Amino acid sequence: MQYDLDKVCDRKNTDCAKWDYVKPIFGHEDVLPLWVADMDFPAAQPIVEALKKRAEHPFYGYTQPGPAVIESVVQRIQIKFGWKIEPEWIVFTPGVIPALNIAVRTITRPGDEVVLQPPVYFPFFGAVTGSGCQIASNPLRLINGRYEMDFDDLKKKFGPREGMHSIPSRTRAIILCNPQNPVGRLWTREEQVKLGEIVISHGGLVIADEIHCEILFKGYKHTSFGSISEEFARNSIVCLSPSKTFSLAGLEVSSIIIANKKLREAFASMRAGLVPGPNLFGYAALEAAYRYGDEWLEQVLDYLQANLEFMRTYLENRIPRIKMIEPQGTYLVWLDCRALNMDDESLKIFMREKARVGFDDGHLFGQGGSGFERINIACPRVILEEALNRIEKAVKSLDR
Repeated sequence: MQYDLDKVCDRKNTDCAKWDYVKPIFGHEDVLPLWVADMDFPAAQPIVEALKKRAEHPFYGYTQPGPAVIESVVQRIQIKFGWKIEPEWIVFTPGVIPALNIAVRTITRPGDEVVLQPPVYFPFFGAVTGSGCQIASNPLRLINGRYEMDFDDLKKKFGPREGMHSIPSRTRAIILCNPQNPVGRLWTREEQVKLGEIVISHGGLVIADEIHCEILFKGYKHTSFGSISEEFARNSIVCLSPSKTFSLAGLEVSSIIIANKKLREAFASMRAGLVPGPNLFGYAALEAAYRYGDEWLEQVLDYLQANLEFMRTYLENRIPRIKMIEPQGTYLVWLDCRALNMDDESLKIFMREKARVGFDDGHLFGQGGSGFERINIACPRVILEEALNRIEKAVKSLDR
């Protein structure tokens, strides 16, 4: 089936967070929203049909993931990442962010530390501090337009503090975002091995948020952290979901892979006290997406590649003061606006008031985010072009 991804669909008046809450969020009704990680493409038709079929059965009571749902996850991970997992390793949650909160609470006690690598998806901060823990920051380094991990600093975060050698570190885990949101880096197998060896050798665990792992640009291949070795699988919690890949965030379903039985049981016990499992429509959508959604996904990936190339050319030729950090994965692009010479508040006002575009402001993502904006390019090209036109006019007005 051929999908018309150029078609602009009206999503207003559907209680859509992205389009129906533009004025409350950005202050003006005419702001073009390209912020939240929500595609402006209709879902794959097999998913729509699966949801219709389930809705026609007029019983919507308590539900559990059936064998077919579990099998679809096992097969997907095997096919996409070459990782053979066991069905019992899967714990379902209504989203990756709830899973991160559960994971932190499972493996820490108040006062412990969890490593984050800013600039990073800002709900990570609340997952740590909301558990009574402290954030140990291991900032990414921007080197010649490419983000890198600081492994020397990471070793210090997991080792005894300088001048306090008699006091062991209370750093219990790291939340690894791969592909990284918002900077778009896809961490290689070698980089993950280096990180994993540091963390595990110091008794820590890796919580891997891999929610964007199937949204990759040409030439890149994802390595799931748990697939690297049995040791890495035993010392990790890997969070996967069809929500970003197939634009199903509103259906709230994620697969959390935990090979370590003791850790899995502790996580499931903590989950039971905090959040329920996904709803029955989430399970139906997950199975349909994983079994029948690839035809749609291939077309979307091609379209995203073309959108990326369009934006790269546009910025280089018409708005050279804004630089694009070249993404390897995700449909979120990190824009370097530092040449506009604005502080965080001025840049926010400029984008919303002058350009009339709604992005996620870089400072929200923590250290290293000042002077940046995050744009979502998963939209018909005419919308992306309109956003860039607005920014171009606003930037030119600065010179006048």
